[in-house]
Amino acid sequence: MEIKRNGSQPSGKGPAEYFTGTVRIDPLFTPPDPARVAMALVTFEPGARTAWHTHPLGQTLIVTAGSGRVQREGGAIEEIRQGDVVWFAPNEKHWHGASATTAMSHIAIQEKLNGSPVTWMEQVTDEEYGKR
Repeated sequence: MEIKRNGSQPSGKGPAEYFTGTVRIDPLFTPPDPARVAMALVTFEPGARTAWHTHPLGQTLIVTAGSGRVQREGGAIEEIRQGDVVWFAPNEKHWHGASATTAMSHIAIQEKLNGSPVTWMEQVTDEEYGKR
């Protein structure tokens, strides 16, 4: 058994190559091999968002605070709120982030395949983010 104590893992800033705006990433856990799952609490300030990306084994988001936006490639932008749970299928190209006026936090859960949980792609443009 292993217990990760609150505050024992430092917060990190979402890197500009993968995020637009101010994003804080608080790691929750990444168990050792052979486990594949990883979890983080991610907080997006208003207007902040991920770049387009995919996950080889899919991703679950649990919205813990605020309101945000999600979009899969070819789909409409969807509004998400505290308590919502979002599932992205394996290799489904998507992005997620805060609304334009309200911060949003979610727990992101994904699994690694061949050592990687994500494939990052191009940034979401301001025009794409603002579409309704």
